[in-house]
Amino acid sequence: MTDRDSHAGRPLAEGIRQLETERVVVTEWRFAPGAHTGWHRHGMDYVVVPLTTGRLLISSEAGEQHAELVAGRSYARQTGVEHDVINDNPFPFAFIEIELKNGS
Repeated sequence: MTDRDSHAGRPLAEGIRQLETERVVVTEWRFAPGAHTGWHRHGMDYVVVPLTTGRLLISSEAGEQHAELVAGRSYARQTGVEHDVINDNPFPFAFIEIELKNGS
């Protein structure tokens, strides 16, 4: 089990809402080196499209693990994921998150 506040001293990632319709929410996430999202729970299924190749640290109730992301190589997760996402690179990192509203 991980401490939900263990990354509280880090800078926050910047989420820029690009688009919202009755079916989707599209957000661009930009992380300075070491920045994190803060602990959150996903209320919708979502797809992530990395804009950068690099390594993210994922902190969840199960512990911490690294995720290697490749620019343009998308992945999807279902509603209910709870975690904090940390840029574990010495350079800025970015991805697009596409949330699918119920019924999409």
